[in-house]
Amino acid sequence: MTLTDLKNSLSSISTFQTKVTYRAWPVGKAPDLPFICYLATGTQNFDADNKTYHVIQDVAVELYTAKKDIASETLVENKFAEIGLPWEKDETYLDDENCYEIIYSITL
Repeated sequence: MTLTDLKNSLSSISTFQTKVTYRAWPVGKAPDLPFICYLATGTQNFDADNKTYHVIQDVAVELYTAKKDIASETLVENKFAEIGLPWEKDETYLDDENCYEIIYSITL
């Protein structure tokens, strides 16, 4: 799976069809909450004989919501299950943005 495939999968969730972007929305262009940002955070490549044989991309999928939104979290988690992506999750509240940020850590 590529980053483009991931974006297409997340955009196929009805709630987020036009609310998925890479890293951040342009200033003043963010849609109403909830929305999703995703970004590559590094790699854990499989290397041998001084070559990279398989690139394993670490990705953060960030779900932003106005309130604790279990329904949106469930939609994202169900999509991960549907496409076969294991995930880990962290949650924080962003005081300066007045919203929750749910960060899913996945590998592609």
